Amino acid sequence: MDAQRRKLPIGIQTFSDIREGNYYYVDKTPHVERLVNQNKYYFLSRPRRFGKSLLLDTLRCLFEGRQALFEGLYIHDKWDWQQRYPVIRISFADGVMQSREGLDERIREQLRVQREQLGITQHHKTDIPGEFSALIRAAHQQSGQRVVVLIDEYDKPILDNILVPERARELREGLKNLYSVLKDADPHLHFVLLTGVSKFSKVSLFSGLNNLNDITLDAPFSTLCGYTDADIDTVFAPELPGLDREAIRQWYNGYRWGGSEITSVYNPFDVLLLFQKRAFGPYWFESATPTFLVDILKQRGVFTPSLDHWETEYELLSQFDVDQISTEGLLFQTGYLTIQQIEEPLRGYRQYTLGFPNREVETSLNHALLPSLGVENAPRERRTLFRHLSQHDLAGLETHLKALYAGLPHDWYRNNPIAKYEGHYASVFYSHFAALGLDVTVEDASHHGKVDMCVDFGGQLYLFEFKVVEQLPEGTALAQIKHKGYADKHRASGKPIHLIGVEFSSAQRQIVAFEVETLA
Repeated sequence: MDAQRRKLPIGIQTFSDIREGNYYYVDKTPHVERLVNQNKYYFLSRPRRFGKSLLLDTLRCLFEGRQALFEGLYIHDKWDWQQRYPVIRISFADGVMQSREGLDERIREQLRVQREQLGITQHHKTDIPGEFSALIRAAHQQSGQRVVVLIDEYDKPILDNILVPERARELREGLKNLYSVLKDADPHLHFVLLTGVSKFSKVSLFSGLNNLNDITLDAPFSTLCGYTDADIDTVFAPELPGLDREAIRQWYNGYRWGGSEITSVYNPFDVLLLFQKRAFGPYWFESATPTFLVDILKQRGVFTPSLDHWETEYELLSQFDVDQISTEGLLFQTGYLTIQQIEEPLRGYRQYTLGFPNREVETSLNHALLPSLGVENAPRERRTLFRHLSQHDLAGLETHLKALYAGLPHDWYRNNPIAKYEGHYASVFYSHFAALGLDVTVEDASHHGKVDMCVDFGGQLYLFEFKVVEQLPEGTALAQIKHKGYADKHRASGKPIHLIGVEFSSAQRQIVAFEVETLA
């Protein structure tokens, strides 16, 4: 098996390096062929580290006619290698720009490099739109072929400054200054693709470029970036021995840009680091999770149990601009939630259900949110929770959870925007369990209704129902689990089932009832 192993292309975004360097490569050229033959102007949004830069470099090599790099790939005998096109590639992936002057300087330098690479010696210094427009016209005139424009991380300068709206708006205007050229350059353009994390409105950023085809949620391109199960089982088969295949799926698969019928994909960064390190870890989450994400969720008081079944509409899903960012748009576009289901109750009206793509994201995001819920020393609290669950010590679990709530600072209640105590209690409870990486199901549905939370761990099932009471325990939480028969759907599992009714006192800010009944 070792003889078949290749090098892992961790962090490599250059197509020629991968193809010439004996690295693993997942053939994306069936999608590429469809892309280049269907339309002219495209926009694609994907989270960071999903292979967008490699996709653009693959397109660059294809349009430049570098035939040898594509030998053995799907597109090799379907492409006219005699046709070669001038390619202009601009990227904002590197560095952080904090001023309009810095952005303009970066753009001018990239235009200079592109002129140099295309062998264009004529240059009349003017404003940025003028220089970009002149570059496109000169490349067309010199080569006799229309130009290909590829723009990588088109939105990064704005996202890097999203918490400073005035600066973000200033940088947005600088980028608009550049992108506005594309509309009038149409006679000189053969193909255009812009990629990024977010989907800023065409009005705010593209200045009339109405023919930009957004393929972010198009089913034919749902696996354009990322690895599928089939890719893992074939291309990376030599790396699988010694690793739990189902655990790889649970931890890293699950991203969908479409409904449940769409093939889900893995984040390449996670999978490649797993194969290198031979251990599971939150590699994507730890690589560059934006602090603004956690800050915004904290400011808005997001009810964390809702994150795994967030219902929304397309307008909110795609709503992203400096002055208006919907919470679901932020979480979806940055990759922390993905599409689980699409329903169309009326023609043309779609309803979307979002949820965590996989165990890595659910665990890591809840871990990051716990301090904003008032939980201090979360690692110590997780160790204690794990110990009690491992020993099936329900009395110890009750003591631990009461101590956890007793330790929440009183200032939290005055300053936090979650208005209802039930929202706060349930958020802390759920996020504490989810941050441990347990198999947690929120609102676990049965034919009688939905129990608040189900935890499957260590061969045992724990069904939790939460109630908020004024002062004294009422015994209604456990009674509801029993009356509604929430456990019935789990009896066939053969696992011991623990019914746990938890009641919180809004006056005492504490658990006042923790009733348990175990079904053998």
